Amino acid sequence: MNAVRFDTLEVGSQLPSFAAEPLSRLTLALYAGASGDHNPIHVDSDFARRAGMPDVFAHGMLSMAYLGRLLTNWVPQDAIRDFSVRFAAITQVGDAVTCTGVVTEKDEAAGTVRIALSTCNQQGDIKLTGEALIAPGR
Repeated sequence: MNAVRFDTLEVGSQLPSFAAEPLSRLTLALYAGASGDHNPIHVDSDFARRAGMPDVFAHGMLSMAYLGRLLTNWVPQDAIRDFSVRFAAITQVGDAVTCTGVVTEKDEAAGTVRIALSTCNQQGDIKLTGEALIAPGR
């Protein structure tokens, strides 16, 4: 990770994108184990179909974790002051999630930048939006 400097950032600056591998059932099972979220709608195809879904789908927090990885690939974790998301659509098995971010605000007095975040699949469908407040080094 290269050191991101506050003075080099401007509104409109893009973060280097992060692309996850296409979502697999194994990824869902591993995330369920790591997170403790064993909701069967994410790992049991029969349960998901009985619930009216075509198949299992990603935990929303898994997509948030991908956005967290976008941020920590860019700045150290201790530079993150706030991080929030809104779920826009279900992320399906097979979706290749790409995470992006752009600086939307720069506060000179506080030494922080606000980042608009999103994830989308290979068709460009937005799955998650959010924002983060970052205090990069000076």
